[in-house]
Amino acid sequence: MTAGGADVSSGHLPVLYAQVLDGLHVRPDGRYLDGTFGRGGHAGGVLAQLGPDGRLLVMDKDPEAIAVAQTRFGDDPRVAIHRGSFVELDRWSAATEAPLDGVLFDLGVSSPQLDVAERGFSFGKDGPLDMRMDPDTGESAADWIARADEAAIADVLWTYGEERMSRRIARAIVARRSESPFLRTADLAAVIAANVPRKVKPGQKDTHPATRSFQAIRIHINRELADLQAGLDAALDALRPGGRLAVISFHSLEDRIVKRFIAGHAKAPAGNRRLPEAAPFVPRLRIVADAAKADAAELRDNPRARSAVLRVAEKVQVAA
Repeated sequence: MTAGGADVSSGHLPVLYAQVLDGLHVRPDGRYLDGTFGRGGHAGGVLAQLGPDGRLLVMDKDPEAIAVAQTRFGDDPRVAIHRGSFVELDRWSAATEAPLDGVLFDLGVSSPQLDVAERGFSFGKDGPLDMRMDPDTGESAADWIARADEAAIADVLWTYGEERMSRRIARAIVARRSESPFLRTADLAAVIAANVPRKVKPGQKDTHPATRSFQAIRIHINRELADLQAGLDAALDALRPGGRLAVISFHSLEDRIVKRFIAGHAKAPAGNRRLPEAAPFVPRLRIVADAAKADAAELRDNPRARSAVLRVAEKVQVAA
């Protein structure tokens, strides 16, 4: 157990564990959905607070995560397990007695996915160039890099990785693949590193030059930002009034979507006297926690938590 009470027997440290459980405000008889099970750190915390009448629904696209869920919680009658994207949570939760009292999304790639070279997410561990969270669905990173044109590659690197050298990297990738295809993560990382100037100022952390590009390709391959927007819409519809939405993001593109979604449903837009008067604003959410981050104690135990941001909102009752 950590200081926050998280079960770390699996070796996985759930990020912002105490803040998530506090934000979800778990009721013993409530119904909660973890849309990104991972290795079940947060789910285990929710389950520990549920009574015999409570229910926990867990989802994940990754078959390895679902196998862990079955092993850990498959025999618990309070738990229902579903392999799939949280985009479809509205249909699944409705089929299992909606509405929900809480929904959690822990976005991005999980630590176990990064740590296993065969999944192809990490530039630091050589493995097949895959990057799919669901390895049975869609196009691998290797297949996409083999067919995408230079402009499309540059656009992905810039849009999803904010990589300043996007055009230069894309040009180098296209030139090299004409000689031999990219099949391994280390091969792609080496080409990217050779085309990104590496200047580290004193006191600054030395970040691998492939970091932004690998992030960008992963986000594109898994449609992460489009799925996030759809998942947020589905979560809001599935929650009961008083239910909580908790979202952990790890980079600015994700957090910007979450922040705008919550604010768009919680705050009236600024008026503009040049435009016709808008209909009265009816809020659907109330902000509970705005941009909570890991404290020094958690960062000592889990350095990967340094970029995590938690936002929590509560669905409000809309007047008839």
